[in-house]
Amino acid sequence: MCCIQLTCVFLRIFTVPPLLPNFLVKGDGPLILGLIIILILVLTLPFLVKPVEHNLEPFLFFMGLLATIVAGVLRKELVVEILENHLLYMITLAVLLAGILFKILQKRVKGAINGILKFLPLKVFLALIIILLGLLSSIITAIIASLVLVEIINNLPLDRRNKIRLDIIACFSIGLGAALTPIGEPLSTIATSKLDVDFWYLMREIGDLIIPGIVALGLLETYLLRTQGRSETLVAEQEEETYAGVIIRALKVFLFVLALELLGAGFKPVIDTYIIPLDSRLLYWINIISAILDNATLAAAEISPKMTSTQIEAILMGLLISGGMLIPGNIPNIVSAGRLKITSREWAALGVPLGLIILTIYYLIIFVL
Repeated sequence: MCCIQLTCVFLRIFTVPPLLPNFLVKGDGPLILGLIIILILVLTLPFLVKPVEHNLEPFLFFMGLLATIVAGVLRKELVVEILENHLLYMITLAVLLAGILFKILQKRVKGAINGILKFLPLKVFLALIIILLGLLSSIITAIIASLVLVEIINNLPLDRRNKIRLDIIACFSIGLGAALTPIGEPLSTIATSKLDVDFWYLMREIGDLIIPGIVALGLLETYLLRTQGRSETLVAEQEEETYAGVIIRALKVFLFVLALELLGAGFKPVIDTYIIPLDSRLLYWINIISAILDNATLAAAEISPKMTSTQIEAILMGLLISGGMLIPGNIPNIVSAGRLKITSREWAALGVPLGLIILTIYYLIIFVL
């Protein structure tokens, strides 16, 4: 109710039917103020209002719809463009098919993990999972890597706290690694296309930044893991996901991708006008907004062939790291958070400070050292 009441008040103050056709002509002040309010709602309500926290996908979709109305861009052409995006259906189908496959093979997955843990220490296994999925995500795509991650974590002999931390660190790794080739994730596809470069350009450009970061994340997990005793050598029984649950999860991902598209379209006028002209050092930090906005949309708006190597590095690294800070920041986040039932507060408790630390380290590497 709190969310609905706030939204109704907001719409009465800032909207002019139909769909604000002259909104931008009258000045940017109301537009910016309206989008700032939406940004604040997206950043705060999932932490303050439990119904929002438990229904994150429809909430983000509603906020995205509201953003396009405020910005005056909600038109038939935009709806058609979003619905014609093949990635929307490919991602949803991948989640659905992988969910069904893993359900069928669930007992074999448990058996395989049990067998591995008889010969490999748990800490080493977890570090390898983070590093390998991070590196492989550039080939098998971020969405497939995250689906594999979820099934592994769900069958590991860890308590909830350890599982949440492992998942968040691994999602940072996958988010970074997927950018190494154009097939890893939409951001890398768009960056390669905008720069008109070859398949391995991103590997050459930011590989020396990303690969050590992925390895460091794997080592971080081995340091933070708190074992619980001998019982961890075998996988405990887990709650089995139903086929209905698999379908619902795929539909939630579909709605989530729609929400990201709408949020990106709604904020695009402000990004184009006020964000793109900024210095790369400032842009690096402002790209923290990719924690709730689609980083592919931001990359499409910000990247240009006229940029220097340092500017490209700054933009890409800022977007990639920030995407791991909150659940809406990346598709792997939303997939794993939904499957493992991780709340927004639980994710932010580690994701935000870890993201800020990583951002600071890379800032020093890119701009200072």
